[in-house]
Amino acid sequence: MLGWALTFLVIALIAGVLGFGGIAGASMGIAQILFFVFLVLFVLALIFGRGVRA
Repeated sequence: MLGWALTFLVIALIAGVLGFGGIAGASMGIAQILFFVFLVLFVLALIFGRGVRA
């Protein structure tokens, strides 16, 4: 999922450089959403993963 967030971030940066503001804004929004979903899942995996190991 982090890979998808980085992909959309790169698309947003390229679109911004080329002057496609609408596409850049949409790609940046998608990248932000995917990044925060990744962070939440990562934290949950850390929390629940420790209970299984013990």
